[in-house]
This record gives sequence, structure tokens and C-alpha cells, in this order.
Amino acid sequence: MAREIKFSLLYRDMWQSSGKYVPRVDQLQQIAPVIVEMGCFARIETNGGAFEQVNLLYGENPNKAVREWVKPFNKAGIQTHMLERALNGLRMYPVPADVRQLMPKVKKAQGVDIMRSFCGLNDHRNLELSIKYAKEAGMISQAALSITYSKIHTVEYYMNIVDKLVEYGADEIALKDMAGVGRPVSLGRLVKEIKTKYPHIKVQYHGHSGPGFSVASMLEVAHNGVDYIDVAMEPLSWGMVHPDVITIQAMLREAGFLVPDINMKAYMEARRLTQSFIDDFLGYFIDPKNKNMTSLLVGCGLPGGMMGSMMADLKGMHGAINMALRQHKKPEVTLDDLVVQLFQEVEYVWPKLGYPPLVTPFSQYVKNIALMNIFSLAKEEPRFSMIDKDSWNMILGKTGQLPGPLDQIIVELAKKNNMEFYTANPQDAFPNVLDDYRKEMKENNWDFGPDEEELFELAMHDRQYRDYKSGVAKKRFQEELEKVKAEQQVAVPAVAVTKEDKEKTMFAYLSERYPKAKPVIATASGRLLWEVDFDDKSIAPSPGKKYKENDVMAFIQTYFGNEEVKALNEGKLVDTCVPQGNMIKKGDVIAWIE
Repeated sequence: MAREIKFSLLYRDMWQSSGKYVPRVDQLQQIAPVIVEMGCFARIETNGGAFEQVNLLYGENPNKAVREWVKPFNKAGIQTHMLERALNGLRMYPVPADVRQLMPKVKKAQGVDIMRSFCGLNDHRNLELSIKYAKEAGMISQAALSITYSKIHTVEYYMNIVDKLVEYGADEIALKDMAGVGRPVSLGRLVKEIKTKYPHIKVQYHGHSGPGFSVASMLEVAHNGVDYIDVAMEPLSWGMVHPDVITIQAMLREAGFLVPDINMKAYMEARRLTQSFIDDFLGYFIDPKNKNMTSLLVGCGLPGGMMGSMMADLKGMHGAINMALRQHKKPEVTLDDLVVQLFQEVEYVWPKLGYPPLVTPFSQYVKNIALMNIFSLAKEEPRFSMIDKDSWNMILGKTGQLPGPLDQIIVELAKKNNMEFYTANPQDAFPNVLDDYRKEMKENNWDFGPDEEELFELAMHDRQYRDYKSGVAKKRFQEELEKVKAEQQVAVPAVAVTKEDKEKTMFAYLSERYPKAKPVIATASGRLLWEVDFDDKSIAPSPGKKYKENDVMAFIQTYFGNEEVKALNEGKLVDTCVPQGNMIKKGDVIAWIE
């Protein structure tokens, strides 16, 4: 009898591997019944990751979004699952234990069935509480292995982790191949080992398409006993996302597996609706590069989902690197050259940093160190001259134990800077905070919501939640959307216009919109740098930021060095006209202050 393999649709990750935002709750309500009608999905990934945070950024209530989104799946008997980052919860930095404990209680009450938990360092200690809290709340605990490829990330390495996760009570194991660099044969061996040793444990495979291994990997894990496979659907499949369900279904069926039929009429309707969401507004925030696959990811192992922010930062640093090269009478590099250099530098530094799996946020840390190394070398300074605080926290063990040993050069650098290595349980460093947030909610007369779900949102995303409650978030998002629409309308005119015409059009639009605002003028020609953010995409400051007279707002990279751009008057920023890393001329308007 043919063995059955079931599919899970990654409708959340499809969007967040493509762009910045996810559909609004009203859009999700439109497509949910159509996904049910497709009849081929046993599970749907609905929330977690950045889903809740994105809703707050919209100025919308994420708890309402989750409840309404999962309701049709609950009714149809389709399981729903969420993604969380163990010690980091739903954010990029550690979360106190009491907030982590509240999360699955809230999500179970909202209708979410499965909590997929991963630790970016594969430190099983960080996953122990995730498993415990999920099971206490009545959720299925699916503990995930962060898959990467190196001499230490062997089948034996992963099985040692699996043994601990099963000991802690995990119901299922997920293979989270976030960069799609897992090799098919090794992944097949790993699944076989898990299913042989723990036949009662369900195994789910999650693989991104970026470097091209994922389809072969899905066939291999299927032959070796996998129970569930994560898939996507057009128009948000392939590229840096996931393989399409149609392809995987056809492949597995031909290989002799029992897989569900797809209602193609419903598929086409779901495809149409997804495209309509892109056309509505979400497409403004999708990087076209994320639609492409690249074998360059094979060597460096960086996840495809961070390619957009990485390219933006490379563009921002390109001018500074070339300026340093010119000063030392070295040939300049093209952006393509710089991409290859960065990937090679990641390959160089990764082993020296103890082989952290390249998944959020540790992929960003490794990339940042590699990029700063390239900059340092251009200035004829030694590697590892510039390491940011968060990267040091990873190196020192404050976020968990690194899989491999640190290179001696890193150890000596830590000693030189009088830094101490942390060996205790990472969770112990973050005391409980819920009582403080309860006090804040009472003082503001904010509703705690059913099952304290509003308290949870404040505790997990405090800054974003406050902005949501004040209305600032909704206003900021509307301004961001209007701005990007205006920029794209100017950038893609109906008839051919000159660059000067485009600039005049944009100037007129902004002058009309902010009649009391004063323009900020570029003081030199060169490349504009608003910031260099080591944790995320480097971008212009948000509207509403306050400046005093003579505050430094930005820098312009020129042949002779960095030129400061200062605020000529006190006020708040109402808009920026030039993206991070763009070339500008002296006298160009780069922002407006009111």
C-alpha cells in the first residue's frame, strides 16, 4: 500500500520570504475559504514569525487577525501552525520566560493548533521551555532543527539534538531548511534516523528554493519516511520562497506516494486572489530579486529571505568601500564584485564564529561581520575590527551555545576587550516582566482582552503595541504607502520624461502636501547614507522623528570623505525624498522638516 504524505501551505512565510508585509485580515478572510476548497492541505501556516508585528505596523489588532484567519481552517478540520524563535519568541532578541509561557496559552485560545519552535543556534536548552509551554497550553509541540551544511552539521550532530527534544516531550520534529542548502542525501538519512529511532514522532520538512536543492530534498525525505512537506503556491512560489504544490504533488505521485488531489478551479481562484493582494498594495514592498533563484547561496549558506535587505545594505556600503579603495590606490569594485566578495567572506568567517546556523537573527550577525571585514580590509585595517553588540552577544554565548568552537583569533579579541564568556542557561539572564506590563495596561485603562491576549502583545512587541494604541502606527503606514506609490508613479511615467522632470514632479507633490515644511538640502554630491543598521535593512528615518537645529541627519559619501547633512531648523521629519544609498547632487532636496 502506498504511503501517504500530507502538505502544509506556508501562506505566511510565502509573503515574508517575498517582501515586508502580509495581507490584511480582510484579505485573509477572502482567501481562507478558497484554500479550504483546494482540498489538498492538511495544515496551514497562519501566524508567528513577523505576522503579529506586521499587523501592529499596519495599526491593526493582530489578535483579531489571527482569530479571523484561522476560523475557517478550524471549522474545516485543517490544522494551523505558527512559528516562534524559542528564546527570542516572536522578536529578534530574548524574551522573558513568563512572556514565553503566556504565548501558547493565547495562541491555543485563538485557534492555533501547532507551535513550531526553532533556536537559531540549535541549543536544545532554548527549546526545552518552548516544548513545555506548548504542551501545557494544549498545543502540539513541533521542535525544529535549523538545517545548514558544514563539517560539523552531520546527521549525528542533529540526532543528538533530536534525542534531547524527544526527552523534553516534543510531539513532532521539523527540519527547517531556511536557506535550502541542506543536501538531499543527508536530509534523507536524517529523516530515516529519526523515524527508525522514534517511529511515533511526526516529521515535517520545510525547504526554501533559493539555491535549487529543495525539490530533490523533498523527494529524498519522502523516500525516507517524512510525514508532512511544506509547500507554496503561485504567484509566490519558487525564487527565494518554496516549491509550488503542483510540482511537488506531481513528483511524489509519480514516485508512488499517496498525495491529495488539487481542486484546480480553487487553485486558480486562490492564485488570482493572491495576485490581487499584490496588485492592491503588497507588491510595492516585494523586492523583485526575491523572485529569482541563485546558486551563489550554495557556498555561503545565507537564507534567501534576507537577500533584499542584504542588497540594500551592500548598495549603501558600496560607495564607502570604493572610496576607501581609491584612497589606498586600489581598483574599485562593482556591485556584482561586492556580492561575490561578501559571499566569500561569509564562507571565511562562518567557521571562525563557531558555525552558527544562518537563520534569523544569526544570519544577519554573520553577514554584518563579513561586510565590516570587507570595509576594514579596504581601509587596510585588520579583519574583525568592527563587531556590533548583538554579534558579540552571540559570540560570548549570551543567546545560546555555538555549535562549533570559536577560532582563537576571536577568543583573543574577546579577551583583549575584557569580555566574559557566558555559560549559564540563556533564559536565566532575562527576569520576568509581565507584572510591569500589567501595571502599564491598568494605568492606561487598556483592555486585557480574552485570555490576556492584549497583555501578551504589549509584552512581546511593546514599542509597536504602544504605537498601535496611539494611532501612530496606522498613520505611519498610510504615509509610507502613499510615499511608495508616489515614488513608483514618478519612476514609471506614462510617457518618457527626464530625470529633472521626475524630480520636479516629486518636489511639487511634496511641496503641496507639506506647505509649512522646509526642505533639507544636500550639501555635497555623492552617495546618501541615512544609517547603517546592523540588525536589519538600512533605511531612511521614519516620519515623525524630531530634530534640533544642527542635529546630524545623514552623511554624504564623497571622494574626500563623509560630509554631514545637518538640520537647519528644529522640527519633525515629515518625509524623505531619497532612499538609502542613492547618488545625489549638491543642492538636491533629500527631506522635509516641519
